[in-house]
Amino acid sequence: MTLRPTLIVFSRAPRLGAVKTRLARDIGAFAAWQFYRRTADRVLHRVSTDERWSTVVAVTPDRFRQPPTFWPDHVSLIGQGEGDLGERMERVLMGFGPGPAIVIGCDIPALQARHVAEAFNALCRHDVVFGPATDGGYWLVGVRQSRFAKGLFRSVRWSCEHTLDDTLVNTAGMRAGFAATLADVDTGADLKT
Repeated sequence: MTLRPTLIVFSRAPRLGAVKTRLARDIGAFAAWQFYRRTADRVLHRVSTDERWSTVVAVTPDRFRQPPTFWPDHVSLIGQGEGDLGERMERVLMGFGPGPAIVIGCDIPALQARHVAEAFNALCRHDVVFGPATDGGYWLVGVRQSRFAKGLFRSVRWSCEHTLDDTLVNTAGMRAGFAATLADVDTGADLKT
């Protein structure tokens, strides 16, 4: 029997002033909020209707996982819990075993369902898979089994050009693979590329 993969979409509650704060410094809080809502809505609709995986939205702060919500009715909502990004991703990935699970961000404009499918296919041959971002981070991380998430995000410098490299250090003894490289939008300059 093949276990159905789980796609976990990490999202912040789309509140004005609480999303895309680095982008907001360049284009203003309202424009950053609009970008986030529009991009998150498009990404969620592209990936959440695909029947090759189950889709769950992991939201922060946790209190925003209750209806009424911004997220589509057909997806399950869970809280990310406390801690830094790595602690939250590890906790969520560890909770979706034993089959493959992938975490993506919802603010990657070019993200399509085919990118997620390619990453799940890579997990057939690898223990962990990353979708590199053009800025040195990653837009996707997936594990073949939940146990591979344990310690994966230890000592990672987040939101910088070292994020992927720092995480790869933690994959010693694992088979790591890569999905497509996509651009994420963190600053006003990113919008122009």
